[in-house]
Amino acid sequence: MNKALILIDIQNDYFPGGAMELVNMEDAAKNSQRLLSYFREKQMPIFHIQHISTRKGATFFLPETHGCKINESVEPKDNEPVVVKHYPSSFRETELEDLLKSQGIGELIICGAMTHMCIDTTTRAAFDLGFKCLVVSDACATKDLEFNNRRVSASDVNTAFMAALSVPFAQVMPADSFFEQ
Repeated sequence: MNKALILIDIQNDYFPGGAMELVNMEDAAKNSQRLLSYFREKQMPIFHIQHISTRKGATFFLPETHGCKINESVEPKDNEPVVVKHYPSSFRETELEDLLKSQGIGELIICGAMTHMCIDTTTRAAFDLGFKCLVVSDACATKDLEFNNRRVSASDVNTAFMAALSVPFAQVMPADSFFEQ
């Protein structure tokens, strides 16, 4: 089964100083960069996903800003497609599914941000479309959330979403385990 790397929303607004800074984004980006280097070395397919906000009132990933650019740590090469999306799912109203199927890709290695939003939504959509998914847990980042006046740490958010994705939607593992396979 052909594999592809899907790097989701590793964009400047999620990094320190950005409009929507995430917890541990730099560490997640380092692990995503390791995956990117591995896929490039093996000459395996790579797809960069870039969110451009078109929603009224959006505060980050605004069109034509530094914040919406893909971070230099995982900057796409000319032969690596960049799929622009406007929703949490990388498949909604994009050409991603067609690109993957045209290359005979059946397995997706997924990383990026935000765990509780675009990673979760894209992984579930991919599963529903028949793709086998592997999410690299420490190559994903999120933020602290609040619900019913209760703060949920980014670490707990990431852990909970990885646990929820692990059956049946994806195999979930840290980067080191991925490289030991």
